[in-house]
Amino acid sequence: MIKIGMMIGDRYEILEKIGTGGMSDVYKSKDHKLNRYVAIKVLKQEFSENANFVSKFRVEAQAAAGLMHPNIVNVYDVGEENGIYYIVMELVEGITLKKYIERKARLSVKEAVSIAIQVSMGIEAAHNNHIIHRDIKPQNIIISKEGKVKVTDFGIAKAATSNTITSNVMGSVHYTSPEQARGGYSDEKSDIYSLGITMFEMLTGRVPFNGETTVAIAIKHIQEPLPSPRDYIPEIPLSVEQIVFKCCQKSPDRRYQTMADLVTDLKQSLINPDEDFVKMVNPDEEASTRMITDKDMLQIKRQSDRRDSMDEALRLKKDVRRKYYDEDDDEDEEEMLNEEEEEDIEEDMDEEEEGYDSKMEKVTTILAVVAALLIGCIVLFLVGKTLGILPFEGLGFQKEEDAAQEDAGKVEMPKVVGRQVEEVKTELLGLGLTPEINYKETDEYAAGLVLECNIGIGQMVDSQTEIKLTVSAGASGVEVPDVAGMSTAQAVSSLEQKGFVVNRTESYDAGVEKGNVISQSPEGGTKAPNGSAVTIRISQGAEDNKVRVPDLIRLSEMDAMATITESGLNVGSVKEVNHEDESLNGLVCYQSYSVGSYVDPGTAIDLQVSIGPKQGTYSYVGSIEAPSAAEDPEYRDGLNVTVTIDTADGIQLLNTSTASFPISVNYTGIRSATGTVTFTYTVTTDATTQTNPETGEVTTTEGSAVQKTVSREVQFTPES
Repeated sequence: MIKIGMMIGDRYEILEKIGTGGMSDVYKSKDHKLNRYVAIKVLKQEFSENANFVSKFRVEAQAAAGLMHPNIVNVYDVGEENGIYYIVMELVEGITLKKYIERKARLSVKEAVSIAIQVSMGIEAAHNNHIIHRDIKPQNIIISKEGKVKVTDFGIAKAATSNTITSNVMGSVHYTSPEQARGGYSDEKSDIYSLGITMFEMLTGRVPFNGETTVAIAIKHIQEPLPSPRDYIPEIPLSVEQIVFKCCQKSPDRRYQTMADLVTDLKQSLINPDEDFVKMVNPDEEASTRMITDKDMLQIKRQSDRRDSMDEALRLKKDVRRKYYDEDDDEDEEEMLNEEEEEDIEEDMDEEEEGYDSKMEKVTTILAVVAALLIGCIVLFLVGKTLGILPFEGLGFQKEEDAAQEDAGKVEMPKVVGRQVEEVKTELLGLGLTPEINYKETDEYAAGLVLECNIGIGQMVDSQTEIKLTVSAGASGVEVPDVAGMSTAQAVSSLEQKGFVVNRTESYDAGVEKGNVISQSPEGGTKAPNGSAVTIRISQGAEDNKVRVPDLIRLSEMDAMATITESGLNVGSVKEVNHEDESLNGLVCYQSYSVGSYVDPGTAIDLQVSIGPKQGTYSYVGSIEAPSAAEDPEYRDGLNVTVTIDTADGIQLLNTSTASFPISVNYTGIRSATGTVTFTYTVTTDATTQTNPETGEVTTTEGSAVQKTVSREVQFTPES
């Protein structure tokens, strides 16, 4: 298990976690051998014993290790130690392109094209090494503090071989190519499509295809034409629009065939942005099928077969004749023979062509009859099925259709026992299931741990099914008040006074007055941990034209806002908050109305977007003393000294020059626990005098100026 401060490979010190992915975590580390900071990607513990995951991890390492390019996050080392599989990579301090777009709303055309050129050059280097990224998106593109653009996370890239590459791996659905969405063939041109979608987002600030589900978005990639970016931003030049269109063609054959071609057009667009120089290729027209006429067939045969056959026949006959005729025969006799041979061959060719035409006519007639019979059968089949006059059930079609309908809408029950209830609730709601929680007071298990479930792991259940969970309330649970039948205000007040957090959901119930509580979970009279959530179901009276609240958890802010608008609701306040679940970073972690509840059209839904777990901060309050004699015996009071304070994460707190010490400092909200104080100053050595004992000559050497640097490590104080 990875712990902060531990050493890997006898050289890499783990400093802090800086990211997490589907099957690995990323840590900022220090390479003590080369004295530099690096990023280490470590396979998660739960996957390290799975041979398939380990194999994927090794393939990723081998593929990425072969890439060295300024626009790619370089891999330095790979290894395994005590069951810990890791990759050592270049540490890039910066911001993802996704965050950069969100901050600026959209990028200027020149900035977007410049970024696209750098990304294309990095991907081109990968393609030249037969590596396909397969997950190009703004989240996997980093802009460093120096402005360098780098492509990262070749997590699902695989080394291409001479065989066809197929994979059912799908990256982020907003950027996936049509062939990836189908789960079929994907190659270098799939990366070109994803880059085109990324360019669209850079230019407009939005993705071209959106929807309520990933399947809906994938279908749009396959079927719907790409909207024009100029519909949203009219000032986008024609050439840039055409480049995006060509990248995002549905057919891979119509896109740019190589990244080098794309880079050429991108550079041209910077020089001549309004010129129409992008060539849209239609392979169907270039290689369209044309019928060969009888005349064409005769021409082909006369120009090809006849020439070859004639030459061969002449050669063979000459060889035979040479046995009977002397090589010194008369030239006129040989010419006469050649003319006779050519006439014979022409007669044979004409006979063959007549036979060929006769055979082709017979074959064509037979094929036409067969095609007519097939079309007739298909028409009869469709008409019979539509009118119900044929026994199709007996053929098994109805059974297959019923089985497909029966499986549709079902989900597989995940493992819940032994996990924390909040984590389980999030997953169940994401699957469309409704958790009903009952707490049980026990001193054997920690509070919040799921003890029992009425549905077994792996069972297929209908969506919206209520899942009954029994959860540990710990040894000292609090009795939950019974609020059924109360008004909403009374119920909330009663529960909050006992220290519970109230979640609300709404549904129709003609038997309960509108605004009163229908039921609650956990039920009144049971015990639950202090501070846990109690869900109350509020009556909306008899059913009318209410709007069902969609599930917004784990959606990006943009997707959530689009979903709210499409549902006939309004977007309320949107706040960025800390959330302990790192998998929700950058995603919606809270919505003000529960999933499945019914509200009036136009109701405002408030959102909270996770910015990750709350990080501890530090302060540095005190004074900085001048360099001591132990640090530099040559330092003297009164020297002009440049003093800098830098944190371990590269933030400079102070940069000043002074001749007076101590210096008072007061800094708060520091992200790093340690830092470095650096003193830079110039010391002038004294002049020296030497006397030659033999001659008595005196030599004086003037003093020299020497620049000194003294560094001092400091420990910052944790803030409460």
